[in-house]
Amino acid sequence: MPSSKKHPILDDVSKTIVELLQEDGRRSYSDIGRAVGLSEAAVRQRVQRLTEAGVMQIVAVTDPMQLGFRRQAMIGIRVSGDTRVVAEKIAEIPAIDYVVITVGSFDVLAEVVCEDDDDLLALINDSIRPIDGVLSTETFIYAKLQKQLYNWGTR
Repeated sequence: MPSSKKHPILDDVSKTIVELLQEDGRRSYSDIGRAVGLSEAAVRQRVQRLTEAGVMQIVAVTDPMQLGFRRQAMIGIRVSGDTRVVAEKIAEIPAIDYVVITVGSFDVLAEVVCEDDDDLLALINDSIRPIDGVLSTETFIYAKLQKQLYNWGTR
């Protein structure tokens, strides 16, 4: 959920709204309003402002295996030149759901969800490696997703 916009300073009420939605993204605005002392309309407006500002997204987290995507992997990418430019191009690839610029052994990490190994191989060979500035890739295939949470709260 990257954004070049400055994020608004969150007051305690907005933080609580975010935390409640992290626990259950389907929680009603009226329930949230009761918890934070606001009207349903006021909660709706705050949630809209938070989503428009890029502070949060409200999405359905799915199990890729149950949706026909049998291969998940993290791809480490070494880059020459402007890492930001390469990361932007990688982020445009639909099969890639997560892109970060790092300062470790790899310059960019990209998480992918693919139908199968052939799909993964095509993604790497046809979409990632041809990008100007990509020097090399290393693929870490997921054997099992042990833990994935999104409820880390606010600060």
